[in-house]
Amino acid sequence: MKRSSSQRAALVGRRTALVGRRTAMGLVALVLLVAGVWSSWATAHHVVLAQGREHGTLTVTECGEESCTGRYEPDAASPERARVTVERSVAAEKGGRFPVVVKPGTDVVVRTGVPGLLHAWMPLGGAMVLAGFVIGGGLRMPRTAWGVGTAGAALLVATFVAL
Repeated sequence: MKRSSSQRAALVGRRTALVGRRTAMGLVALVLLVAGVWSSWATAHHVVLAQGREHGTLTVTECGEESCTGRYEPDAASPERARVTVERSVAAEKGGRFPVVVKPGTDVVVRTGVPGLLHAWMPLGGAMVLAGFVIGGGLRMPRTAWGVGTAGAALLVATFVAL
């Protein structure tokens, strides 16, 4: 059975729309994931590549809206610093002590260890949850969406538990 030219045109139009939608949603999911990695890497590289950097322990003495400051007790090879600043998080409260690494050329520190690593990758976890919705709804790939979304949620929950 031959199709008329209008039926063929409609079929081509539907296929083109499907490919266009899948391409657009794939790009949205990719942008979300790349933005999550980019945002996380800004802090995570100090934790992941901490060898050769200044290490020490921070004792939080004061917290503001966006950051906390405190005394820095250096490890063996790290120079003394009067005060350092750390990004405020749920775990950074007055009196708290935790290991840190100093960002080169600044008095800003980043928490190290498993809690610091998980906290640094938290933006990626949120991006994975959002990308899961795009993959499931826009790309119609429910198994992949559940996998990506669950992995992102697991990262967020692990961060909450670790801190």
